[in-house]
Amino acid sequence: MFKLFKKGSGGTQPPDEKSPAADGTAATDATASAKPSWSERLKAGIARDTAGDAAGAAVPQADAAMPQADAPPESIPSAAPDQAPAAAAAQKPSWSERLTGAAAREEAPARAPSWTERLKAGLSKTRAKLGGQLNALFRRTKVDEDLLEELESTLIMADVGMDATAHVMAELRGRIRRERIEQPALLQRALQECLLDVIRPLQAPLDLSAHKPFVIMIAGVNGAGKTTSIGKLAKWCQGQGKSVLLAAGDTFRAAAREQLETWGARNNVAVVAQEGGDPAAVIFDAVQAARARGIDVVLADTAGRLPTQLHLMEEIAKVRRVIQKADPSGPHEVLLVLDANIGQNAIAQVKAFDSAIGVTGLIVTKLDGTAKGGVVAAIARQRPARGPLALRFIGVGEGIDDLQPFSADAFVEALFEPPPGAGKVN
Repeated sequence: MFKLFKKGSGGTQPPDEKSPAADGTAATDATASAKPSWSERLKAGIARDTAGDAAGAAVPQADAAMPQADAPPESIPSAAPDQAPAAAAAQKPSWSERLTGAAAREEAPARAPSWTERLKAGLSKTRAKLGGQLNALFRRTKVDEDLLEELESTLIMADVGMDATAHVMAELRGRIRRERIEQPALLQRALQECLLDVIRPLQAPLDLSAHKPFVIMIAGVNGAGKTTSIGKLAKWCQGQGKSVLLAAGDTFRAAAREQLETWGARNNVAVVAQEGGDPAAVIFDAVQAARARGIDVVLADTAGRLPTQLHLMEEIAKVRRVIQKADPSGPHEVLLVLDANIGQNAIAQVKAFDSAIGVTGLIVTKLDGTAKGGVVAAIARQRPARGPLALRFIGVGEGIDDLQPFSADAFVEALFEPPPGAGKVN
């Protein structure tokens, strides 16, 4: 570029040289073309840190800390930025060491909570509703009729049920007279023991060794969590050393087959399914396949239905009859899945399904999402002549291990906040 001068201005033309703007443009282009890649910068950084650490360890501390006054600029160590001491430089990890340490921290697994911890967390809503009111009662100065009446109302509000509440209160009043309980603080232990006596008959572990294949039929209303419970139950069976086969007998609900196949892939378990086939035929084929392959357990899913839909209840009864054709001793277990959120409605479902298909065990799900955990006590007071149905499993979360066998002692301990200095309820 050239500068322009007016004619006759008397000025002289400056030397012919490039303008600063032009020089800047050329320098920018040269820098962009020579800019190293990310991998080159990473390698250079690691090499620079390694060289800096070695140089810092070799230079005496006094020289590294402060250069001599008369030393030339080029003698100042470049491996100690900001005049840092050599000892600190030697202790500073290199880039590769920092990168390796960060990867190790990310790979270190966090400690998984135990089943007792998950159960206590799952029953937190029921415990907050029940325990908050009980704590206020137990802080009173004496045990009187007013306190007992309020305690009875609290149990009913926690979905313990009228029958179970009446039984618990009768037992509790008897213990108060026999043991001369006068302080409300001592009443909590007696209440826990009375509730434990009510629900302990529900505890009955599932024995999978009685038959092979052991055919388990799972039923329940829509949305109770049947298919999800089957996936978690398959994982539990595998933990018992059993091989499992899933039967996609819910041919009515959209995507039910795909959902069960997803659980099968997650547990590395085979699934017998037919698109739009008859549910009884699907389960029949699954039992035959299990016998041919030497499978230990067959988990048969069924379509969800309401107890008031009598024609659908007859269909599920047909499924049971077809299973008996495939194996005259089957099904060896009929599990009814109950959603804990429905509270006392669970009693009506138990009666309807038991009448149709002969329920032998229960699964109570979604206890972590409701304050109605007291319904377990209400279930325990059903069928007084034949004894209560076994509560095989309870679910307190969405994890694959959040479905576990029911333990009455663990359930009662998780349901109450233990009083100070209290031990385990026996």
